[in-house]
Amino acid sequence: MAIAAAAVIVPIGVLFFVSGLIVNLIQAIIFVIIRPFSKSLFRRINRLVAELLWLELVWIVDWWAGVKVNLYTDPETLNMMGKEHALVIANHKSDIDWLIGWVFAQRSGCLGSTLAVMKKSSKFLPVIGWSMWFSEYLFLERSWAKDESTLKSGLQRLKDYPQPFWLALFVEGTRFTQAKLLAAQEYASSMGLPVPRNVLIPRTKGFVTSVSEMRSFAPAIYDMTVAIPKDSTPPTMLRLFKGQSSVIHVKVKRHLMKDLPETDEAVAQWCKDIFIAKDDLLDKHKELNAFPDSELVDIGRPLKSLIVVVSWACLLVLMTYKFLQWSNLLSSWKGLTFTAIGLGIVTVLMQILIQFSQSERSTPAKVAPTRSNNGGVQKKLH
Repeated sequence: MAIAAAAVIVPIGVLFFVSGLIVNLIQAIIFVIIRPFSKSLFRRINRLVAELLWLELVWIVDWWAGVKVNLYTDPETLNMMGKEHALVIANHKSDIDWLIGWVFAQRSGCLGSTLAVMKKSSKFLPVIGWSMWFSEYLFLERSWAKDESTLKSGLQRLKDYPQPFWLALFVEGTRFTQAKLLAAQEYASSMGLPVPRNVLIPRTKGFVTSVSEMRSFAPAIYDMTVAIPKDSTPPTMLRLFKGQSSVIHVKVKRHLMKDLPETDEAVAQWCKDIFIAKDDLLDKHKELNAFPDSELVDIGRPLKSLIVVVSWACLLVLMTYKFLQWSNLLSSWKGLTFTAIGLGIVTVLMQILIQFSQSERSTPAKVAPTRSNNGGVQKKLH
């Protein structure tokens, strides 16, 4: 990490990790004291507590980096966002698609109850992963033999969730890169499938299971299509922390769960058709630099995240001042060494967070050989 970047990232990292540990501590306390007696009350309180952490990341998007998020949607979809349980699917275009989803959730009033299907290693990330665990994110190992029962039980637990939630599922299974697109195109050509140009081929098992389990209590699917305009640099976590802006276009379309087909095979095909349509839509976006047939909605830049970050910063400064008064930490070589080690740990943790978000480091979808009818070997996408 360059010195100039570290000079910016370390103070933000100290604020995020210290405030995050406070949030984690509160979550742990209410998990032990309240959840055994009332899961509903725990969820309501945890929703507010988790939001105090997630708003810091929303602040980075809105106020620090000044990322411009353009929402294209229809009035009905806009009116229902945040008022119902929903399964959210999207193409995985940039490193921070999950964070853009949080921006929309914050505008819709359900940031604290936004959930996602994540890879298992995510829950071990300090602060952010621990908070996700308390918030009931679903963590999978990317082995369907193990994940099927985990996903089903996790979805069943959401039946009695007391407030509207969004569950995000990236059905492509991995973040988009040119190398992964080439692999998807090769696979599609070999199998006689439509060859993708802007998306990867969806992995439908998780989607089919999610629809099957959520039909009874989640009335809608929000289909998000993420695009980067021609004249904008794709956003990354490192660019955000450096305060470098980007522009992102997102189209959101609401589908009623009751309108989906009944059989698993038909639901899987529905998902594949959605991504074929998404591919065509992204072609049109490349031509027009906008999403046609959708209204551009101003989602604003609310003050809430700014107020929360300023409040956390003031609390951190006060805590630091009182601690230094009590400990005289900076008056000895031992204290200075301890401080340097602490800042070094924060720097390493921030580097881990940035690297974890990078699409180049994400795991590609598994492609395994399978026998064709004529005895030859073909590839099968899991």
